[in-house]
Amino acid sequence: MAYQALTYENADGIARITFSRPDSLNALDPTLATELRLALEDVRADSSIRVLVLTGTGRGFSAGGDVSAFHAHVDSAPAFLRELLMHFHTGIATILELPFPVVAGINGVTAGAGMGYCMAADLAVAAESAVFTMAYTGIGATPDGSTTYFLPRMVGTRRAMEMTLLNRTLSAREALEWGLVNEVVPDDELGDAVQALAARLRDGPTRALGNARRLIRESFNTQLATQLENEGNSIAAMGATGDFREGVTAFVEKRKPNFTGN
Repeated sequence: MAYQALTYENADGIARITFSRPDSLNALDPTLATELRLALEDVRADSSIRVLVLTGTGRGFSAGGDVSAFHAHVDSAPAFLRELLMHFHTGIATILELPFPVVAGINGVTAGAGMGYCMAADLAVAAESAVFTMAYTGIGATPDGSTTYFLPRMVGTRRAMEMTLLNRTLSAREALEWGLVNEVVPDDELGDAVQALAARLRDGPTRALGNARRLIRESFNTQLATQLENEGNSIAAMGATGDFREGVTAFVEKRKPNFTGN
């Protein structure tokens, strides 16, 4: 389909969704939320994809909800917000359910909903100029988009409270120190760094990577005995894959494996 608020590309097993509302720092309005949900549904349905990249255009990754849109619907805010969140939260859930890795390329301002997209990704690379803030309580709102789930797990309860109640803004280097991102690179190197990381994941054992991300995410709410059972079932299933056969054969033959994602 033709998108207005984002671009969607798929080349050589790497899907890329780029938020494209630069004049608003890629703020989330109904159009972007709806298009992102639809694009993610296409990503999930495409068996050729082995990794997804999320990034933005201009000076923002995503500045969160579009406050101008909120103001335009202030008299019907509850209904407006519920409709927006239906698309937004469905998109977040789809990201978490994908059977392959997701990389966030954080190119600039990351606030509110943008924090949700950042933390829903498995790995995040930030440009040096990127900044991170929750922002919700600054407009009298509460967090959404899985942020209250992931933030305390990534940075700890005290820091999550500080970011949420006081709206502390973190630099990219601080976000790295706090565990919100995996790497910080100069602004002009972000595209190459994200592409290299995506290619590395694309060339990996896709089913094993997908199951590993699922196991880690499920562990937040799983008892140890159940997690051990889940791990056993998963590794046994991987034993039947072509990539497992290739991986152990390559190890014995002392060569680099050639994974195909099967």
